[in-house]
Amino acid sequence: MIFRSALAAVLACAALLGVAAPTVATAQPQVGSTVSSGVVEPLPIAVPAFSGAGRGAEIAQVVTGNLERSGLFKTIDPAAFPERNLDIGMQPTFDAWKTINAQALVNGHVTIEGDGRLRVDFRLWDVFSGEQLLGLQFTSTPENWRRVAHKISDAVYERMTGEKGYFDSRIVFVAESGPRDNRIKRLMIMDQDGANPSSLTDGSYIVMTPRFSSTSQEITYMALRPTGSAIYLFNIETARQETLGRFPGMVFAPRFSPDGNRVAFSVERGGNSDIWIMNLTSRAQAKLTSDPGIDTSPSFSPDGSRIVFNSDRGGSPQLYIMGSDGSGARRISRGGGIYTTPVWSPTGDFIAFTKQQGGMFHIGVMRPDGSDERILTTSYLDEGPTWAPNGRVLMFFRESRGGAPRLWTVDITGRILRPAPYQGSGSDPAWSPLLN
Repeated sequence: MIFRSALAAVLACAALLGVAAPTVATAQPQVGSTVSSGVVEPLPIAVPAFSGAGRGAEIAQVVTGNLERSGLFKTIDPAAFPERNLDIGMQPTFDAWKTINAQALVNGHVTIEGDGRLRVDFRLWDVFSGEQLLGLQFTSTPENWRRVAHKISDAVYERMTGEKGYFDSRIVFVAESGPRDNRIKRLMIMDQDGANPSSLTDGSYIVMTPRFSSTSQEITYMALRPTGSAIYLFNIETARQETLGRFPGMVFAPRFSPDGNRVAFSVERGGNSDIWIMNLTSRAQAKLTSDPGIDTSPSFSPDGSRIVFNSDRGGSPQLYIMGSDGSGARRISRGGGIYTTPVWSPTGDFIAFTKQQGGMFHIGVMRPDGSDERILTTSYLDEGPTWAPNGRVLMFFRESRGGAPRLWTVDITGRILRPAPYQGSGSDPAWSPLLN
């Protein structure tokens, strides 16, 4: 099957970071799947070091790593490349690249402009037809070279798959250190490929369940101190931090609405937990559930009209959907076991969840009506899924018996499962939207 064209997506990408208009041809390499099908045959692609002034090799390495980790591309070992120092202004020798079975080729050139800015030109080629599929130019500051590499990766991914990329994004998570009975938990942020990790909190108090706003570089999270719990808003760009206010009882599990104007969260009082919502402008509050069970982990649908949550009102934790005003709650999980931590896909087609059954933990997805349940992972402890911006990859944390939690990723077919690039211990990941 031929991958679908994504000219519209690439044109949208071209408006970012001072990008020139792309040149796109209609021919494309042949591959064996679409992104969401059950069988994946990775596309062989070559990404030689970009020529020119500085960072060319590093940019190519970042692009290679991104495409390889997606599981949809098989990046070819540079030792096999038949040509070096490709000229961006000339066509490659396609017959030579055919000998190593490269079906697609990315080459580029790095220039330092007179004003000190970094300019990167790149081309994406169909080796077998000899046609250019894409040509783009990115301009940015030199220190943003990794973001340029991520945007190139997104452009290639979009052109070859017909789906939005997800590489120019970040992950916020809880970094854990110390003994199991006295863990230090810091809020940390990094690029989606594990680069540039930095701490947002100092570890003097416990942090849990960080969540990104879909409209700004802001996160919400729960902080637990000896004096009690609180929900915070944290602006990543300014480092400004504020609480949502004080509540009688424990507050936890916050999450933004899609428009970024509201936060839904849980409040526990006397052993009963209910879901509340707060308008961030007026600070007006409303209680959405009043069931005697434990209602928690709210997550909005992409249009903001519905909320999925988990509740034990029926005897065991299961998934329910209600209107964003609290109306019409109904159960959607139908399989055996315990369902928790639901999160709605940014594309709206799936809800991810944690499932506990048979002494094991699983990450799974289902349709919003509860149909088409798929179990994607199984281990001693898998928990806390979060969606990539394109709704095709999930990150979660996995813990072995007696071990420390680590971040992992899986695609919605369940076939592309691997540890995340970050080598440290981490839990509770949350994926940002694409950066602006």
